[in-house]
Amino acid sequence: MLYMSFATFQRIDLVVTSLYLGMILSKSRIFLFLICMNSSCIADSWLNNRQTSHAELIQKISSQLLLMSSGHAGGMEYMAFPMGVDQQGNTIYVEQENGASGFYPGILWQMYGLTGNDTWKKQSIVHTGHLEAERFNSASQDLGLKMMSSFGLGFEHTKAENYRQVLIQSARTLVSRFDENVGSIKSWYHQDKLEFPVIIDSLMNLELLFWAWKETGEPVFYNIALTHSRTTAKNHFRDDYSSYHMVNYDTISGAVKTKSSYQGTSGVSICSKVQAWALYGYTMIYRETGDLEFLELANNIAHYIINVAKLPTDFVPYSHLTNTIGKPKDTSAAAIMASALYELSNFSPKNKEKYLMIADGIIGSLSSDKYFSAHGENNGFLLTHSVGSLPTESKMDVPLIHADYYYLEALSRKMKLTIVN
Repeated sequence: MLYMSFATFQRIDLVVTSLYLGMILSKSRIFLFLICMNSSCIADSWLNNRQTSHAELIQKISSQLLLMSSGHAGGMEYMAFPMGVDQQGNTIYVEQENGASGFYPGILWQMYGLTGNDTWKKQSIVHTGHLEAERFNSASQDLGLKMMSSFGLGFEHTKAENYRQVLIQSARTLVSRFDENVGSIKSWYHQDKLEFPVIIDSLMNLELLFWAWKETGEPVFYNIALTHSRTTAKNHFRDDYSSYHMVNYDTISGAVKTKSSYQGTSGVSICSKVQAWALYGYTMIYRETGDLEFLELANNIAHYIINVAKLPTDFVPYSHLTNTIGKPKDTSAAAIMASALYELSNFSPKNKEKYLMIADGIIGSLSSDKYFSAHGENNGFLLTHSVGSLPTESKMDVPLIHADYYYLEALSRKMKLTIVN
């Protein structure tokens, strides 16, 4: 059988290190006093818990995800993808057209990367294959993110030529949404009142274009990604480097018409996930371009999150970085921030220790009982307390698939940093 018993996952290759999370805890103790410069008090709630070894953490993750896969209605041939859990405790599934559909295959690839267990790889291949037709879906606003989290990770692990071809076609489809007058890729087609909306999340699509440029040598991919990056950098940010969620453009003049925060409670609200996407996006863009203007912007966004808005004492942000009273925590924003900070620490020697301390603090909290699902709960999702959209009260304080994806990515990045150091 393809879905094997949990005993299979207990035989995980732990060549990397069994002291991984212990190193997180030790490092955080060393630098914990520094957080007082950026937060109101010391975050010690999770440090007082029993240290968890890398082996125990991976076992806990594997157990949960095995539950998710075994509960996946219809088994391996069911072409829908788990996206979250609703308020009644039921798993929410989405079809392949949904922007979140790539995260479940991505989680399976992440687990294969963390464990080397072929059972995860077999599941990854099947669920990734269910997205192949999406390479022609020009209506998908998240095409780059969807395909890189599935086929991109798959190509990284297998170098399969068919994966490469799917990704190249996906990039060709994505650039069809680009408008030269605006200098951006259009985000939403379904908003009749908006002429040319561009959301900050769209930065996450650009990694596909940079990848396609490196694979094919065709400059159109790089040029469009670079232009979109610069247009967004110019128009999405306030003076303090907090970001609007959406900017609406005039397609004739290319001028900005309106700015708003669709994921926030008002047009000027500071949504945590919006800032997380911005931080992650410009860190990735600097990695791909080497352009120092993007490194400076990524550092300024990090400065806003850490020093201006400031994180709570357990490092997990509320759904809003400002006006937090009555707002729920958002583990999805936290996981995205942690993953971005681990990568940004590689590029910012001056801020390296600070970024690592914050990222370690986030991962330590997310791995604790406060935020990590109890064994067998939440239908196999890893993290609790994520937020989809506050204005519509959609997916409020529930598990969401992208929180788990970026949590695992952050763990992988931390592990690589530990090995290098």
